[in-house]
Amino acid sequence: MCGIIGYKGLRNASDVVINGLKRLEYRGYDSWGMALIGSDMNVVKNVGKIGEVDEINVGEAHIGIGHTRWSTHGKVNKLNAHPHLSCDKKIAIVHNGIIENYQEMRRYLISKDHVFVSDTDSEVIAHLIEEHMKTVDFVEAVRRAVNELKGSYAIVAMHKDMKYLVGAKKDSPLVIGVGENELFFASDVPAFLEYTRDVVFMDDGELAVLNSGVEIFDIETGKKKKKDITHVDWSAEQASKGEFEHFMMKEISEQNRTIKQALSHSRDTIEDIANRINNAFGIFFVACGSSYHAALTASYIFSKIAKKHINVVVASEFPYYKDFLTDRTLMMPISQSGETADVLQAVKTAKEKGTHVVSIVNVVGSSLYRQSDYALTMNAGPEICVLSTKTYTSQLTLLTLLAYACAGKIDEGKLLLERVAKEVEELTSPETRIRLVELASKLKDKKNIFVIGRGVNYPTALEAALKIKEVSYIHAEGFPGGELKHGTIALISEGTPCIVLAPNDETREEIISNAMEIKSRGGYIIGISPENNEVFDFHIKVPDEGIASSILNIIPIQILAYYLAVLRGCDPDKPRNLAKSVTVK
Repeated sequence: MCGIIGYKGLRNASDVVINGLKRLEYRGYDSWGMALIGSDMNVVKNVGKIGEVDEINVGEAHIGIGHTRWSTHGKVNKLNAHPHLSCDKKIAIVHNGIIENYQEMRRYLISKDHVFVSDTDSEVIAHLIEEHMKTVDFVEAVRRAVNELKGSYAIVAMHKDMKYLVGAKKDSPLVIGVGENELFFASDVPAFLEYTRDVVFMDDGELAVLNSGVEIFDIETGKKKKKDITHVDWSAEQASKGEFEHFMMKEISEQNRTIKQALSHSRDTIEDIANRINNAFGIFFVACGSSYHAALTASYIFSKIAKKHINVVVASEFPYYKDFLTDRTLMMPISQSGETADVLQAVKTAKEKGTHVVSIVNVVGSSLYRQSDYALTMNAGPEICVLSTKTYTSQLTLLTLLAYACAGKIDEGKLLLERVAKEVEELTSPETRIRLVELASKLKDKKNIFVIGRGVNYPTALEAALKIKEVSYIHAEGFPGGELKHGTIALISEGTPCIVLAPNDETREEIISNAMEIKSRGGYIIGISPENNEVFDFHIKVPDEGIASSILNIIPIQILAYYLAVLRGCDPDKPRNLAKSVTVK
């Protein structure tokens, strides 16, 4: 989940690396560091956020690597920050992933008189390369070293006496940027978007050398491989905050546009996927976090609109369903990044059974995109904030459209969703935000918030609670309205806030009844609904769009979560202990 940047070119490498790390900080912000080769190897490390750093004066350099860390092994301190060095201080490496056999490697290297200075699994890589360089050159030493590693890794290495970079990948993201007289390694494309949009997407088991050009090799055999350059449509402006103070609010405000972009696929594309769904014998939606909530919402929509049963499984649990899979099963993994480790493992499980894989993914060229039989893109542009907002509603949009397409009602579905996109613009307006700042001021000191919904809005309650707790650190839980009586109502006391999702559908009477039960026990009721009700202590008006209410109802809660974070002094873009892409299991 860490962020990696590597640069070789004519610019000042220090500036490029710092800018790249700032764009990757959503991947980890416990600590950061970089190594640059000028007249000597200069290494700078620090604890905290690279976003707080303006510049570092380390002299002229045109080759360098950098890293922003989300810790998995070892405490957060300077010694454990990357880059890590070899004993002779000539080799520097940065690493994302987990080396599962690092203890065995460490013992072996200590027996060879290597001295370790950190508690990380990553440091073994630098020493292992150094050990192999006793008999082979730098590139071959890197290849041999990574062949001995077990686990997941994206690695970039450089040597003080060599004017090139070497990178390798297995189960963690690593991409190459190809500019004019300059080359980049990065964990994600936004790191170098301001310099180039030409990208080489590395596959697992590949090693790349960035020198006068790009050379790709098979890690296992050492044989050279040919790779194509892909031009990505994202712009540097999309990956910047613009007039907004935080990416989170910028991305919330983009949703009227990103919903329309999700709808921009051709009719033939949507109908083709709908046919695959209709012809499948057993359908699994597989995802994690917010994407799982979108999938769970879609299972209600497919049931109502297309009269189809969808199995929805958390990706980390999917391998335990493998005995249900056949070559007639359809698996639909859903992921913003396309690099989530548990999702990729689930896809691997499905492929072993011959299962057809059609993914919904935001990042073109990501591992999931390339491993799928077909990939339907969200077209949401880069999402920088750790929290999913615009990609969540893009997922809901595509899944809703597919449900209508499966029922032969694609035009009806598209008209509904186009209307929703216009209504989202009103829900993100300054007037609405002022109303939600008022609510956030009332709730910011609360210790617990509950959210209830029924039907298609039960998963919305789960997503709402996730948004609140992951960004404001207020404990929040989402429930089906009927489940409160089975235990949780014992937690309701005077003033306990409860958000009630009350659309104008078949669930309204029952969810209002649940709200009354809470209020009778002292709860403070916040209604998100097209119409006010006497049970509501605070009402947030949303349009009435039936089965698409889940898209509209989540918007005010995204904004509420943002203002709760701001009023509590939290960073909305970088919640503690979280990172954007969960690339470790």
